[in-house]
Amino acid sequence: MEREPATGPEELGRLVLERLNAGDVDGLVELYEPDAVLALPHGGVAKGQVEIRMVYERITADEPRFEPGVPLPVLRSGDLALTGARLADGTVTVEVARRQPDGTWRWAIDQPNLLN
Repeated sequence: MEREPATGPEELGRLVLERLNAGDVDGLVELYEPDAVLALPHGGVAKGQVEIRMVYERITADEPRFEPGVPLPVLRSGDLALTGARLADGTVTVEVARRQPDGTWRWAIDQPNLLN
């Protein structure tokens, strides 16, 4: 299945939301670098795409519906970008994205629940 890549860091949040709501675990994992880290509730961390896949398999198992947040301004420095969003419940997400050799963007670090 051919999926839309993130051609800019600001597209990652939209793509994650679309794929979460579609239950597309493979598509979600594609948005992370192979050695990315995903912060978990209560201080845990999923390291690498295998562990990130397991997290998204659990999240999507009950077919929840996620609503879009308000994107925060993207801060870029060369091939790195800081992205984030403020969700309806006040939660702030923060991510570090990196431009890949093919020009697409993937998250290297994802902190989906920084502040609430």
